[in-house]
Amino acid sequence: MPAGWRLLRVPTRGPAMRAALARVPWWTVPGVLAVLVVVAGWLPLPELRTLAGTTVPVLGFVLAVTVLAGMCATAGLFEAAGALAVRLARGSRLALWSTTVVLATVCTVVLSLDTTAVLLTPVVIAAGRRAGVAVAPLALTVVALANTASLLLPVSNLTNLLAENDFRAAGLSYLAVMWAPALAVLLVTVLVLALLHRRSLAGRFEAAAQADVADRFLLRWCTAVMVLVALGFLAQLPAWAVATGGVLLLGIGLLVRWTPVPLGEFVPWRMLIAVAGLFVLVQAAQTHGLHTLLAGFAGSGDSGGALARFAAAGAVTGNVIDNLPAFLALAPLADSADRLATLLVSVNAGPIILPWGSLATLLWWQQVRRHGGEVDRWWTVIRQGLVLAPLVVAAGVGATLLAR
Repeated sequence: MPAGWRLLRVPTRGPAMRAALARVPWWTVPGVLAVLVVVAGWLPLPELRTLAGTTVPVLGFVLAVTVLAGMCATAGLFEAAGALAVRLARGSRLALWSTTVVLATVCTVVLSLDTTAVLLTPVVIAAGRRAGVAVAPLALTVVALANTASLLLPVSNLTNLLAENDFRAAGLSYLAVMWAPALAVLLVTVLVLALLHRRSLAGRFEAAAQADVADRFLLRWCTAVMVLVALGFLAQLPAWAVATGGVLLLGIGLLVRWTPVPLGEFVPWRMLIAVAGLFVLVQAAQTHGLHTLLAGFAGSGDSGGALARFAAAGAVTGNVIDNLPAFLALAPLADSADRLATLLVSVNAGPIILPWGSLATLLWWQQVRRHGGEVDRWWTVIRQGLVLAPLVVAAGVGATLLAR
């Protein structure tokens, strides 16, 4: 047989087929399946355009904010912020962790969960290294709070922005409905994390000497750019536009200082392809009856039992297919303020078990791997989520019932 034909031959035996499949990059699978779904016509073009209108700005924001994080690292912002956190802790491990909790909460509430995952993770990793303490508990605290602290304001999570329109249509204020479950979820998250990581929080550390700043002008420029970015997010300008503007402004500073920027390393194109493919697949499933299937799973009604059932449906669906598609799929079943609040609790705070349950978790993992965050296996994240998710969702639903 000619050599060319041998290259084209498809393995037919079991071990050979498994070996061939093992060599297929994981991120190509959702993308390829999504293309097949569109080509086959299983997702009509009008629905594809509607989906693109919802998700393209999200993916654009993820692209821009990830590149921005890489440029901030190049400018030395994360190292400087980590050194500041160590100084504020004054040698106390508990104080360093508490600083992480405050920063992660404020960053998530004001700037969104994805921003926390991308920008704060390298800061706490740098702080932990400088203090000579275990980095993993700090990084795991960030990923937990990036998800569970994302309930208080509409800007904290894209699902909140989508739900805000429904609250307004019902004549309700988002904050008036969500403040109680948001605070309950946050309080339980902090308490559970403190118990899970209690051994790492005891004792003191030897504060490291202050490191020299390589380029003070660039650090100041980067800090000013990030302040402008934060103000843009607070003003509720389009998140993708704010992050893109930050990339352009910071790029000017790096160019002025002739600082090389490996942009190719910062672009999370594998993740973007996988997430975009997942969005298409879920929307196609919704078109072909997923809504009906979920209706039987999620139930109806506003009683305590009904809301608990709806919360379980939201948390399970969010972990399996990602929280944003889960919200879009279950939103038609949230026909009251209590059910909508329950849905937000379940799809924001619940999908912290499986890694693809939240885009913020995937972004966090990318930063952990890039900066050496001492979390080598997904099982560490899954184990924390298995303990945390049921408790915080239950707390959020309970607060929703009490605040009626």
